[in-house]
Amino acid sequence: MAEGAAEAPAESGGGGDSGAGAPERGVAPIKPQYLTTKEQFHEFLEAKGQEKPSQEIKTGDPGSNDLAEPEAKRIRLEDGQTGEVAEAGEQPQAQKRARGQNKGRPHMKPTHYDKNRLCPSLVQDSAAKCFFGDRCRFLHDVGLYLETKPSDLGPRCVLFETFGRCPYGVTCRFAGAHLGPEGQNLVQEERVQAPPVRNGLDKALQQQLRKRKVRFERAEQALRQLSKGHVPGPSPEATVPEVSGAEGAPGQDSGDTQPAVPEPGAEALASGSVRTCGPLTDEDIVRLRPCEKRKLDISGKLYLAPLTTCGNLPFRRICKRFGADVTCGEMAVCTNLLQGQTSEWALLRRHPCEDIFGVQLEGAFPDTMTKCAELLNRTIEVDFVDINVGCPIDLVYKKGGGCALMNRAAKFQQIVRGMNQVLDVPLTVKIRTGVQERVNLAHRLLPELRDWGAALVTLHGRSREQRYTRLADWEYIAQCVAAASPMPLFGNGDVLSYEDANRAMQTGVAGVMIARGALLKPWLFTEIKEQRHWDISSSERMAILQDFTRYGLEHWGSDTQGVEKTRRFLLEWLSFLCRYVPVGLLERLPQRINERPPYYLGRDYLETLMASQKAADWIRISEMLLGPVPPNFVFLPKHKANAYK
Repeated sequence: MAEGAAEAPAESGGGGDSGAGAPERGVAPIKPQYLTTKEQFHEFLEAKGQEKPSQEIKTGDPGSNDLAEPEAKRIRLEDGQTGEVAEAGEQPQAQKRARGQNKGRPHMKPTHYDKNRLCPSLVQDSAAKCFFGDRCRFLHDVGLYLETKPSDLGPRCVLFETFGRCPYGVTCRFAGAHLGPEGQNLVQEERVQAPPVRNGLDKALQQQLRKRKVRFERAEQALRQLSKGHVPGPSPEATVPEVSGAEGAPGQDSGDTQPAVPEPGAEALASGSVRTCGPLTDEDIVRLRPCEKRKLDISGKLYLAPLTTCGNLPFRRICKRFGADVTCGEMAVCTNLLQGQTSEWALLRRHPCEDIFGVQLEGAFPDTMTKCAELLNRTIEVDFVDINVGCPIDLVYKKGGGCALMNRAAKFQQIVRGMNQVLDVPLTVKIRTGVQERVNLAHRLLPELRDWGAALVTLHGRSREQRYTRLADWEYIAQCVAAASPMPLFGNGDVLSYEDANRAMQTGVAGVMIARGALLKPWLFTEIKEQRHWDISSSERMAILQDFTRYGLEHWGSDTQGVEKTRRFLLEWLSFLCRYVPVGLLERLPQRINERPPYYLGRDYLETLMASQKAADWIRISEMLLGPVPPNFVFLPKHKANAYK
């Protein structure tokens, strides 16, 4: 699992209720003139920075600082008893231990999107009538829709300016920029272009996946060899899944021209042949030998880790702009991909700026992983495929995936060998040091992974049990470099400055993967390449958020649903960005990744607002970029909702 989504920013680690004094362990060393108390910090923000907070500190119950916390959290103490004293004569009731899912948390999925929603046939200016007719649950009266539509959020539409046409028409929250006097959707013919994002899911392929009509002959042949104990090798009889229409070869843009599988009852193709469109190449009929596979030479490059939730395409574009060399999509579950789930295939999308891009797959069984690898090999454009063997969450681990594969050597071997057999691109693996805290397994697995055919391995210097309670063990990573040789080994863990990256490279690793460090400060890639500390201003950081918002509207859409989805992912990212401490405020450089900021007042109001760890202040920042939030809006970061426990 990606590091970014699994760790929660601590709210109390800073101990910020005390002003200047001796630096505490785990607290960022901030200059005394900037330190403040929790009360003064929030008083300053509530005053919107117009006046300095009073120097008086409210006295009374020391527990009053937690009044903003939920009731269930406020009354819960370490010993499991309530904070209230039972009345005389009453028997104190035993506190029931919370178990299972946290079903009391607010639901994140909004329900107001479907209210008074315009029919897609009208939004897309389709000449044909609505397929559902009178049974359609959406509105067909544009005038009625406009009466209930929220007001526009701004005068400029990102999609209209970028692509010459906004596909959302009157439903766009910036529709005033491209609606004519009679409500028609304007088009800039000279600027019209298709969105450049690649690796989309073809509707015909999705339908066949849902009906289980796709055949995986190469995967099935490799699985048969593995079941018999034979090491799979290249075979000239191996064929790709049967398709009709255009066949996209690896390395070809397949965003809108992906292969469609044959309709049921279609004439079967000759054995070993594929119906193609265009000139016939050797790659269409001759299976690549292992030595002919494309090589993955990324030694010395900066690798952005696959970050669940936060490592979306707009965020990767931000990191690419600041110097990330290699990017990888969010973890995708292979069974969901084989079922044709749109949300899972969206994790595979690639922007043209991502010149070295891979996707990460998670699964527990050789058959699904091998079939999924064959499917992706023929339908999307990637430079490598990564296997997630580092996910620590119970949801994945208890099903035998993620870290559990480190203890299932036989299945692990079949997955690696099977996927490597059906892929024309390099196969990489991401692992941890082990499962138990004091039982390291990586040094034993690395030579085997090299023999199984892995082109590169990334080692996160923590075990599953440790999570983020310990620092990454770079000494052990250095020992594993020799065990993996000559296979390149990337290291991962606790890199938040160029000094950290330099120390990591001294261990002999081929490169460094950056995860949480990129979430806290995406300009870390620039700092590493330029070997300097960047004292970035609050206005520059706000400009980064504005770029993320623009990229998000391009990616998720400019209608109400797209705007709120952009806001949600922006808030998820802000829950990590608040942990960054500006360079000019630190007594000692650099900030370490396990040091949480105490309460401090920044050099301006915006810098102080960005340091807040309250969701209400993150929402305030989102309103500066995306307008007011909808009624009854609730946000609870995933990593604060026990979603990964």
